[in-house]
Amino acid sequence: MTRSHPARLAALLVAAAIVAVACSPSTPSPSPSASPDGTTQPTDAPPPSGEASPQPSQDADAIWDAIEAQVLQLRGLQPVEVTRQTIGEDELATRTAEDFDRDNPEAYVLSIERLYKALGLMPEADSLRDLYLELLASQVAGFYDPETKELFVVSRSGQINGADKITFAHEYGHALQDANFDIFKAPEELRDQTDRAIARAALYEGDATLLMLLWAQGGNLTPEEIQEYIAAGSDPASLAILERMPAILVQGLLFPYETGVTWVLPVQTDGGWAGVDALYGRPPTTTEQVLHPEKYEAGEDAIEVTIPADAADRMGEGWSIALEDTWGEFQTRVWLDEAGASLDTATEAAAGWGGDRVAVMDGPGDAWAVVLDTTWDSEAEADAFRMAAEDTLGSLGGEAAVVGTGEEVTILIASDRDALLSLDVIFGDTGA
Repeated sequence: MTRSHPARLAALLVAAAIVAVACSPSTPSPSPSASPDGTTQPTDAPPPSGEASPQPSQDADAIWDAIEAQVLQLRGLQPVEVTRQTIGEDELATRTAEDFDRDNPEAYVLSIERLYKALGLMPEADSLRDLYLELLASQVAGFYDPETKELFVVSRSGQINGADKITFAHEYGHALQDANFDIFKAPEELRDQTDRAIARAALYEGDATLLMLLWAQGGNLTPEEIQEYIAAGSDPASLAILERMPAILVQGLLFPYETGVTWVLPVQTDGGWAGVDALYGRPPTTTEQVLHPEKYEAGEDAIEVTIPADAADRMGEGWSIALEDTWGEFQTRVWLDEAGASLDTATEAAAGWGGDRVAVMDGPGDAWAVVLDTTWDSEAEADAFRMAAEDTLGSLGGEAAVVGTGEEVTILIASDRDALLSLDVIFGDTGA
């Protein structure tokens, strides 16, 4: 599974901080070996989209060697050798599709798609695979593959510019993580633990994002290269793609970078990089822990929630469970916000999350059902979520219900009335 860096999405999050430091009079000049030989893109327009593989104006290895040395000195981990390649947009699209299809079986993707559509998070006519590949092809600026130990930088300008350099610093940070920790091991174990996977990504992406930010602030980019990086993040074509993408995809891609760096920063400030290293010995297990660092410090883990093993059998002949997963506080907040609640309401309603389990069921013909079974830290917090969920489902229409009492709240959504009634027998007020 590749670790990608969507710089177009993340660039504007850190650009202001880079500019503030790098453009100050006291900032040292970058070393000559760390920048191209005087050729840059215009700063008043984004770099053009390139279809062919880029032809850097200076030996790429010399540039990458210099950045590796700077990153190593800054991060303080044991060095690692990786294969480094600069590729164009066509090769990015090909590799992204191949990796996606290899890592995500079609049945799994279709089950996630059904879940998103049932919750009103994407239009019925859209394909999750197509949307996700378009999003990655437009946003990814580089990636590191822990299986092959290869690092790729996607150059859209035909030369190595400031955006490519900061991307390389980020991705080399992932290579160092891979060599020094076991954070990328056994990703298949997280296939049905999405909330845990997002939380873990917040650690390694937060670490790499902070690393690239501090590297950029260290005088390793010229003002012109900083402008190239900003231009890459404000390209109108890529921003237009973001505008029409489902929020669950965009925010899911952004969360590990934006919230991850916010989570890692105080740890690094208080304990240096050794403090960050220690996080890998106990990575966060829920997005709740990332959103509320005090819950990570307290070791507050998710409350276990299980879907009855005989749920499909009780639905009737021809039913099966196509997907089980964890949803988590972060995705709960995105769902409520996207469905019409204000961000403040969505944030407050999701904040008391204690644990959950989601199931997607396939039935005979075109029948389907979705269950989101949740538990909350208190009855008051369960009530807050229940009210928000009821409003959300009311705006969606269709066959849906909110059931449960006390600290338990269960969302039931189905393709038809009969399937909803069957769900209610299993999970709701009429059930045993």
